[in-house]
Amino acid sequence: MVKGIIISASSNLYQIETNQKIYTCLARGKFKKEKITPLVGDFVQITITDETKKEGVIEEILPRKNMLKRPKMANLTQLIFVVSMQMPKPDLLLLDKQLAFSEFLGLKSVICFNKTDLVEEKQIQEITSIYEKIGYPVITTIAQEKGQAKKLIPFFKNQITALAGNSGVGKSPLLNSIFGENLTQEGVISNKNQKGKNTTTSVTLYPYEENTYIADTPGFSTFEISEIPKEDLAHYFIEFVPYFKNCEFDGCNHTKETNCGVKQAVEQGKISQTRYENYQKIYQELKQWEEKRW
Repeated sequence: MVKGIIISASSNLYQIETNQKIYTCLARGKFKKEKITPLVGDFVQITITDETKKEGVIEEILPRKNMLKRPKMANLTQLIFVVSMQMPKPDLLLLDKQLAFSEFLGLKSVICFNKTDLVEEKQIQEITSIYEKIGYPVITTIAQEKGQAKKLIPFFKNQITALAGNSGVGKSPLLNSIFGENLTQEGVISNKNQKGKNTTTSVTLYPYEENTYIADTPGFSTFEISEIPKEDLAHYFIEFVPYFKNCEFDGCNHTKETNCGVKQAVEQGKISQTRYENYQKIYQELKQWEEKRW
C-alpha cells in the first residue's frame, strides 16, 4: 500500500496525491458500512489498481488530528483569515469568531487584511493594531496587485493551510497569484449591498511544495462555533487569559460579574473594546444555542 493525502473529492471519487503523483480512487465499501466518509485532508493508505490510468482504492484512513464539519475537511494545521478592508467592509465579529474557533482547534492563525488600497492608512492602522497587539501575525495586501501574495508564502511551509473569510474578500485572487494560474473564481460582489456571493463550491487542496498544501474552501464564513462551550469561550480570546487571576469569582464569565479582571483590563485599555464587545456577542450566541439545544 501507498500513503497519500486526499486533495479533492467528487461524489464517490477521490483525488489522492502521493509521491508527487495523483491517483483517482474509490473508497472501500467498509467505510460506508462503518458510516465513515473520507474527507479532503485525510491521510490514507491506498492500493494502486492501475498505474497507467492512475487509479486505486482507499484501504485505510489514518487517524485525524482534527476535523471540520463545515466545510468538511481534516488535518488542517493553519488558517489564514482574509479580511477585506472595503467591498465588503471588514466583519470583525466574524473574524473574532474564526480566531476563537481556530484556537479551539489548536490551529495556527494568520490574518491578512486585503484591499488596503481602498481605505485610508489611519483606518488600516486602527484595525491591524488590535490584532498585532494580541500577537497574531498580520499581513496587509492588495490582491489585484502583482506580487502581493508573496507576503503569505513564508507562512505556508510544512503546513496544511486554508484561506478563510467572507466571499468576495479576495481569497481566490490571492490563491491564483500564489500559483500563477486561474485555479478558482472569486465570489461576485453585489453592487446593491456590497456582499459577496460564493463561487468556490468544493474543498480542494493544492500541493505547493513537499509537505505543503493550500486549500480554497466554500462556507468558511459559517463556522460551527457552537462546538465551543460558552464557559470556555474566554480561553480562546487569548489576550483575556492573563487577567483571569484578577477575577473575584471562580468561573467568572467576564460579562456581568463585578470585580472582573478582564473587564478591568478593558477599562484600562489593555484589551480592545471591540474584541471584548464581540466576545460578549459570541457568548450570548452560544448561550442561546445551548438553551435551544436543551
